[in-house]
Amino acid sequence: MSPSPVEQQESEQRNDKNGSQTSLPLSKVPRRTPMACQFCRGRKLKCDGNRPSCSNCDRRSLACQYTPVSAQR
Repeated sequence: MSPSPVEQQESEQRNDKNGSQTSLPLSKVPRRTPMACQFCRGRKLKCDGNRPSCSNCDRRSLACQYTPVSAQR
């Protein structure tokens, strides 16, 4: 059975300017939000970290509050 077109595209390699081969990235890893707002932390929701108001608080018309975190190391 031959690989699907998507699998072929993901496994293809391209030549860079120097003539060496580099593999294409398969997928982008989403960036992790450094800190969730108080509402998202309390409800254990995925916070997008937008300021001044994250999308969850914006949708619910809540005051979005971020509490500074002190380093404990």
